[in-house]
Amino acid sequence: MQGLVTKSTGSWYQVQTPEGQIIDCRIKGKFRTKGIVTTNPIAVGDIVDFDMEPEQESGVITNLQQRKNYIIRKSINLSKQAQVIAANLDQALLIVTLASPRTSLGFIDRFLVTAEAYDIPARLIFNKLDLFSDEGLEVLSYYKGVYEKIGYPCFEVSALERTNIDIVQGLLKDKVTLFSGHSGVGKSSLINRLLPDLDLRTHQISDWSEKGMHTTTFAEAFELPQGGFIIDTPGIRELGVIDIEKQELSHFFPEMRARMHDCRFSNCRHINEPGCAVLEALENEEIELSRYDSYLSIYHGNDTRA
Repeated sequence: MQGLVTKSTGSWYQVQTPEGQIIDCRIKGKFRTKGIVTTNPIAVGDIVDFDMEPEQESGVITNLQQRKNYIIRKSINLSKQAQVIAANLDQALLIVTLASPRTSLGFIDRFLVTAEAYDIPARLIFNKLDLFSDEGLEVLSYYKGVYEKIGYPCFEVSALERTNIDIVQGLLKDKVTLFSGHSGVGKSSLINRLLPDLDLRTHQISDWSEKGMHTTTFAEAFELPQGGFIIDTPGIRELGVIDIEKQELSHFFPEMRARMHDCRFSNCRHINEPGCAVLEALENEEIELSRYDSYLSIYHGNDTRA
């Protein structure tokens, strides 16, 4: 039998068959994915083969079908291992807030680099529009300008006031979509607006830290009535970029990728080399300084700050 992994709790997985039946499955023995060391060999979004256990209503996963893509991050406690957040994605939506809690430009850039590296189209959803002051709206305009200029669509929503929820609905039709972001940015509230029957648990922001509290404990996929799935994931406090070689990094910044072939040297690092087209564009303000700072931060390995 074959099915889609719709929930992962670490030791058990919910697998949905093409007929819509949900089967609780476990992994038999030391199941490992080929070519990558991860803390979770199976992720939500994976297509797996499984066998029903004799005289049981549960199954055993026997094989992982080849993934078309996946999104991954460093494990916080095990620096040499990685965690697959989700697999077989059509797109990723990063939920961003400019306050309560604040999503930094560096965090956004690390997420976008990871999505680029694994060939996953990404969009930015700016939530909590209802909280924005005039100054906040100016910051929002700046953020949108930075990312729309380099090809990342940006959308403004308020899950609380249902602002532009219909636009997000349209983005999701017939697609497998990852929802990601810091804890407290309103992923669960937004999903509740999109799928009111779910009634996902939400939580107030921690007063003392202004950081979100985790309300989503495990990754889970929810089927959409218009076709497709939303994959909800636990809030990310830190996002470490993994599996990207330094010499490849500039390929995953679209504005650098467009100019790198004009550099004098084919192995240009875009740091202090003469005849660097990227540095020239930076000097001419054609590349945002915040984006270039993110490039340097990731290049030098300082890439897990929130």
